[in-house]
Amino acid sequence: MGKVTIKDVAREAGVSISTVSNALNDVDVLRPDTKAHILEVAERLHYVPNLNGRNLKAGATKVIGLFVPFIGGPYMGALADTMANKCRAAGYELHVFVTTQRRTIMTNLLGGRVDGAVILNSELSARQEKQLQEAEVPVVYLNREKNGTYQAGVFFDSYQAGRMAAEYILKLGVTIPGFIIGPDNYDSNERGRGFREVLDEQGITLKEEFVWNGNFSREETYVAVKTFLEKLKQPDGKSWNNGAVGDSEASKHSLPQAIFAANDQSAIGCMEALAEAGIAVPESIKVIGCDDIELGRYLTPSLTTIRTNFEEQGAVATECLLSMLQGATTGRLEKLSCKLVERESTGL
Repeated sequence: MGKVTIKDVAREAGVSISTVSNALNDVDVLRPDTKAHILEVAERLHYVPNLNGRNLKAGATKVIGLFVPFIGGPYMGALADTMANKCRAAGYELHVFVTTQRRTIMTNLLGGRVDGAVILNSELSARQEKQLQEAEVPVVYLNREKNGTYQAGVFFDSYQAGRMAAEYILKLGVTIPGFIIGPDNYDSNERGRGFREVLDEQGITLKEEFVWNGNFSREETYVAVKTFLEKLKQPDGKSWNNGAVGDSEASKHSLPQAIFAANDQSAIGCMEALAEAGIAVPESIKVIGCDDIELGRYLTPSLTTIRTNFEEQGAVATECLLSMLQGATTGRLEKLSCKLVERESTGL
């Protein structure tokens, strides 16, 4: 079957072309059931309007799309800036789309708005990803181990980052670790998997009471750790016991000896909560983050972390996409390595 047109949708739905146009453009003149029927037909036929109003050959727009679920923070800034510079050097523009809506992503990709895309934490279904492949739309997926025809994946070795953090704190003599998890995404899950596996291999128990959800957020981590510490205050309101064991009353108020945060923003929020409670880092608790954002270098104490290179990911993702736009039909799978950076928060 050839390219589905608005006429095909109108014929299948049993309505006029103008009625289909009104439904697709959300013009408030139709009955809800009529609009729902037209949208269902359009989706079933895989119809996507051409946003530029004309058929464009691949590469004709000279625009690359970056699709992200949110904007802001050091990661997004470094990623977009690096990609924009790479695109400019290759004669392309970079357009950033902030959305989690599948239809928005598909409409822009299949509708001719961009020549190809880099997508972070894709909300697309397997069927939609296959549809993009069949339409020969090049896509690079960030932080997903995915590649194939017109598909590439560029991701950090977050599993190794988690292992690296665990191995490091164990070498420091830590036997009671804590962990701050992130959202349910590739990097957070893989960092947690690597961290827990090393502890399991060494017979070290990660107590559930020492696991907090920071959601990759400085503010949310601060609240989570502060709430935990408030509940564990000794009767005198200021005494703490790191790693207490046994049946004594003190054991109920024990703290981890070191905390690994799944990203630096969470590590910073954790350190702020500890400082406010009068708990010294690294003397009482060591803290290690992940990513090596610029702010971590200038904290007091400065933050030990696992370095992931945001700029490298942006550059490699753009290169992978440009390669497909220039004729490569199979995308690459690129795993980016991580590196331990020791600073003052673990006693360097």
